Amino acid sequence: MTKETLRIVYMGTPDFAVESLRALVEGGYNVVAVVTMPDKPMGRHGSVLQPSPVKQYATEHGLKVMQPEKLKDPEFVEELRGLNADLQVVVAFRMLPEVVWSMPRFGTINAHASLLPKYRGAAPINWAVINGETETGVTTFLLKHEIDTGDIIDQVRIPIAESDNVEVVHDRLMALSGELVVKTVDSIIDGTFKTTPQDDIKDVKPTPAPKIFRDTCRIDWNQSTKRIYDFVRGLSPYPAAWTMLGGKSVKIYEVSKNNQSTQNKPGTITSDGKTYLRVQTSDGTLDILTLQLEGKKKMPVEDLLRGMQLPENAFFC
Repeated sequence: MTKETLRIVYMGTPDFAVESLRALVEGGYNVVAVVTMPDKPMGRHGSVLQPSPVKQYATEHGLKVMQPEKLKDPEFVEELRGLNADLQVVVAFRMLPEVVWSMPRFGTINAHASLLPKYRGAAPINWAVINGETETGVTTFLLKHEIDTGDIIDQVRIPIAESDNVEVVHDRLMALSGELVVKTVDSIIDGTFKTTPQDDIKDVKPTPAPKIFRDTCRIDWNQSTKRIYDFVRGLSPYPAAWTMLGGKSVKIYEVSKNNQSTQNKPGTITSDGKTYLRVQTSDGTLDILTLQLEGKKKMPVEDLLRGMQLPENAFFC
């Protein structure tokens, strides 16, 4: 068996999944079809349909594209079965039913952006940064019933710098995922791949990485300076941590830790009106560097202060 004869069906949707597909296609692997989400309605009236990044890449390279509404749909399952895939590769896609993931003779592999069993779930990169982790990585594993619990095939690790936000980590993992997917597929082709059950990894505690919603992103100023600092960078630039000021929401994109502290209540704002906007936390202060007021553009704090006078006793909550 060679990379030209191994029949691969690829499944993915967002930008993160494009890199692994590109690595397979440009590496000469036999990708017989791509499965992705249906086009998303865009525009004021939803009249414009936006294809996923994976579909855009697949279409540009003449690949067969399948976009089922439901993965258990009998017509989709039969069409998928007719492709006679030897292997399915999944990156940043939805949960597959067993009838789909068990179909190929070599099963279905998933590339997940964490060091499993840590950060199982929909938002592993965000939660790794939010929780102040100093390293993360990409794991390839075989799919089974429970989400992100299958036997591990391979992992690659990268450090997380204290200054990294989630975008920086995302882009580095995206590039690494393509390399690891190709390495994993090669090990399947030459028969050298081995698997490790996640239950056998005794020194790593499974960690959840649930989907992030708007309420998840609200800053609690009663937490420590370090905790809020990591929270902001773990959500920057998207979906962005936020707080309230005078009844309106404010997105916070970048902060710096400040050793100064006051006796003020957490959330209290102090400023010289020109160069800094400082907020009390439970154990210190943070300087706001980049933010966005509701209905306004994202801007450095100096630009905001030039055009806005803060009310006395300004307070984030």
